[in-house]
Amino acid sequence: MSVSMIIKWCGQEYSISSLSEEDTVMDLKQSIKSVTGVLPERQKLLGLKVHGKLAEDEVKLGSLKLKPNTKIMMMGTREESLGDVLAPPPENTDAAVVNDFDIEEEVMDIEKREENLAKITRRVKDYKVDEKNPPREGKRLLVLDVDYTLFDHKSCAETGQELMRPFLHEFLTSAYEDYDIVIWSATGMKWIDAKMKELGVTGNPNYKIAFMLDSAAMITVHTPKKGVVDVKPLGVIWGKYGEFYSRKNTIMFDDIRRNFLMNPQNGLKIRPFMNAHVNREKDSELFNLAQYLKEIAKLDDFTGLNHKHWEKFLSKKHHH
Repeated sequence: MSVSMIIKWCGQEYSISSLSEEDTVMDLKQSIKSVTGVLPERQKLLGLKVHGKLAEDEVKLGSLKLKPNTKIMMMGTREESLGDVLAPPPENTDAAVVNDFDIEEEVMDIEKREENLAKITRRVKDYKVDEKNPPREGKRLLVLDVDYTLFDHKSCAETGQELMRPFLHEFLTSAYEDYDIVIWSATGMKWIDAKMKELGVTGNPNYKIAFMLDSAAMITVHTPKKGVVDVKPLGVIWGKYGEFYSRKNTIMFDDIRRNFLMNPQNGLKIRPFMNAHVNREKDSELFNLAQYLKEIAKLDDFTGLNHKHWEKFLSKKHHH
């Protein structure tokens, strides 16, 4: 039986199909080296697991029980490119981020449309939440995107730490005092899990994650200007946890504004974190947002806030 998989690395996908079930993880790493130039000892394969642990080099691929073309995410850099990696990369902008739009231009009835509300009701009924930590009485809710919000998922690096947005753990520790924290990424749960472990968020002693949602909790809506788009409707969470969270106490960070279409008032558009190697030194977005979250946590009702002006709100507070 041949084994095929797709390696995701530095924003590119590489197909590997020349292997058999008798080949080992080391053979796989050699094949990856031939297409990416990354040495086996520099490769870290996220999501390649046996009994919940990263697979060792001598494990046979057959024992991993992979479906054909399983996607595996790799961290690692080429020898010669370690220098290049630290040089400023060319300006890369993700299509998704560029093609974002201002919600204001869109027709506001999207959030009230029957067919959209029906989709949310269906998600509330069918989507299974894997709760890691139960809701805490009296806490607000913070919903966080992953890619470009907490983590630059396109640059090359040896470890997730290098691509982590500055102040991430301080930010989560501070937020956890007033908010239950939910991670919601537009990818599959396997990736979200792998990234959260790699960033040291999972099992962190200083804060807890309530639960994580993946693309299956999202819905598609039809917009006049952009056609059909995927969005993250907070109504799915409110429908499942109505006694704890509502539009009055929920805030959501995402670098793509259209994800808020079903709940525009609850969304705060964070600046995308890209080119981590250059921007790690100067990005203070999470540091400042931690203060914003602290300030607004004093309010019983968030519905009067315009999160677009969060920086103005903060500077006003600090001048008095």
